[in-house]
Amino acid sequence: MTTIGGDIHRLDGYDKVTGRAVYVDDIVLDGMLYGRTVRSDVPKGRLRSITFDPDYDWTGIVRVTAEDIRAMGGENVVHLMTDDQPFLVEEFINHPDEPVALVAADTPERADEAARHVIVDVEPLPAQLTYEDSAVILSERSIARGDLEAAFAAADRVVEGTYRSGLQEQLYIEPQGMLAIPRSDGGIIVKGSLQCPYYVHRAIKRLFGIGDDKVAIVQTVTGGGFGGKEEYPSMLGGHAALLARKSGHPVKIVYERSEDLRATTKRHRTVVRHRTAIRDDGTLLAAEIDVLMDGGAYVTLSPVVLSRGVIHAAGPYRYQALQIDGRIVGTNTPPAGAFRGFGAPQVTFAYERHMDAIARELGISPLDLRMKNRIQRGDLSATGQVIDVSFGGDLVLDDALERSDYLARRRVAEQANADDSGSGVRRGVGMSYFFHGAGFTGNGEEKLKGKVGMSLLPGGRVRIDTASTDIGQGTLTIFPQIAADTLGVDVTAVVVAPHDTSKVPDSGPTVASRTAMVVGKVVQDAAEELQSKLDRTSGETLASAGDRYLEQHGSLSVECTYRSPPNIVWDDQTYLGDAYPCYAWAVDVVEVSVNMDTAHVTIDHVTTTQDAGRVLHRVLCEGQIEGGTLQGLGFATFEEVVVRDGRMINDRLTNYIIPTTLDAPEMNVGLVEASFPYGPFGAKGIGEMPLDGVAPAVLAAIEHAVGHGLPNVIPLTPERLLDALEDSP
Repeated sequence: MTTIGGDIHRLDGYDKVTGRAVYVDDIVLDGMLYGRTVRSDVPKGRLRSITFDPDYDWTGIVRVTAEDIRAMGGENVVHLMTDDQPFLVEEFINHPDEPVALVAADTPERADEAARHVIVDVEPLPAQLTYEDSAVILSERSIARGDLEAAFAAADRVVEGTYRSGLQEQLYIEPQGMLAIPRSDGGIIVKGSLQCPYYVHRAIKRLFGIGDDKVAIVQTVTGGGFGGKEEYPSMLGGHAALLARKSGHPVKIVYERSEDLRATTKRHRTVVRHRTAIRDDGTLLAAEIDVLMDGGAYVTLSPVVLSRGVIHAAGPYRYQALQIDGRIVGTNTPPAGAFRGFGAPQVTFAYERHMDAIARELGISPLDLRMKNRIQRGDLSATGQVIDVSFGGDLVLDDALERSDYLARRRVAEQANADDSGSGVRRGVGMSYFFHGAGFTGNGEEKLKGKVGMSLLPGGRVRIDTASTDIGQGTLTIFPQIAADTLGVDVTAVVVAPHDTSKVPDSGPTVASRTAMVVGKVVQDAAEELQSKLDRTSGETLASAGDRYLEQHGSLSVECTYRSPPNIVWDDQTYLGDAYPCYAWAVDVVEVSVNMDTAHVTIDHVTTTQDAGRVLHRVLCEGQIEGGTLQGLGFATFEEVVVRDGRMINDRLTNYIIPTTLDAPEMNVGLVEASFPYGPFGAKGIGEMPLDGVAPAVLAAIEHAVGHGLPNVIPLTPERLLDALEDSP
């Protein structure tokens, strides 16, 4: 009954393809109202007053302002890492589209109309709109290792470079949406499209000043998240709950796409500066790296984004000494937040483009430079972690170079460009080599102590109780696979309980490439513990042994807590030590065609090899890689958030352009398995890494095609590329 490594049908697939899956916007309840948000239209200002138009008929319209939060005995702060973001503005507006008031009505149309009759009087104030000159520090983090001065003194040369990346929208297919239902006992039920039920649970408890038993958060089927539904549902869930509590009716708020694009979090825009000491033979000696990110108006999850960015900033390369400094600054723009890879894609773009710059400076091949300096088993990472467990660097390089025929394809492209008789199209091949730490940083998992419950049901069936959600990545299939293979039963005998905080334990958030590796291991542990409690004779089925146990004892449930691998040592002050239980490794090879007249870039082919530790479900794993790769292509080439006066102005899918199926190149996905002994069946995290290395490989390929260096700015839109081509010698 082994399913691990196979490709069984995803267990939630039938409901999704037949339309039976119930999303939050499908839910209609008796007496339900529809909520809308009244927002600011300035980046910075003092709120003078909120007036409800006296000439408008407010009959049946529910209205909420910050005063109502105080009247309910609650706290006007979105609970997260820092107490700086209010649910509703009280005095100061800090970014465009900040929530100021809420309304609800019995139809969406009347709610829209009512929102237009709320008059917000604001005194505009000077705003900080550019992040490179902002003095508002939201988070700082540094890593220092080795004798930097001595290493630079020993260098033959120093290479410097600056690398910029823009905001990026998660663009989940289902917009943000939450539904709040008041209970007769003063409690509240909040359902919706979300990643982290217990984030919302803590936020609602604090908003109303109520206990655990008064709040239940339930995930509905969720149409994508990518980090965008990590912390933001706390804000939206709070808004729906405020309206529901005041009205005594269920209240649903589902954003229109334009509101979703303007108001919600994005990937942090970033500038990374490298200064690297090298020898003429290509040996890397030391690096000074400065990482600057724009956090927007509030902290949200910026500290963990910066943390991962700083830890990954030097890449999978050896240095004698390092100084990495990172900071996130505040601006009067909507807050940035989590997005797949959170911090790693920005710094990966920088370190891989810098490796290409060093290779060009020395006149050696980009591959040779990487092979010479890459971390190998037993070497130290930037934080001083010995890389010895689950090392997959050799495996991904060997597989990707063979699978893509990288060297031969580069020669073919160069020959085609030399033989070109005036078509105006040039071809190029580029690569990137990268890694990604799986799970929370340092002692994060130990502090979190994620839990999973498991119960025996009649007939040899088993229920998994976990708060780890499925947002499209396949959790509802992978967890039953792990339990079924551990127990030796068919996967259809395993069910996953609804993600309801009143019924399942806190498994930790569905983020950080931790669901399969970390929570999946707890699922495996729970299955083993359940198994150990049964007096199961050789060859006896679980159904027989289980029913006998239930008849004798009445019930059987276990709860297990995550146990960190042994010998993990981490200093949260110096940021030195074992940053992650393990790293996953990957290589991307991208082939492009560049029209030299129009600067249009066609991505012809992508070969990617990624280290999964152990493949739990091959089709789902390949799907994660293909989807992340496509998001990375958008990040590299044309996903541009255009900001004017602090507000996103291309807030439609007609002008915020993402890759579609027509833009998707042929992808050749390779999977290698450098087993992680503390993951379920050897698996480690794979969800975020596919996005990390695409952008530098794309720019390397374009650079190879056009024959000269490019501006290290992404997205490299046709306009930017055309300027670079016109400015080239």
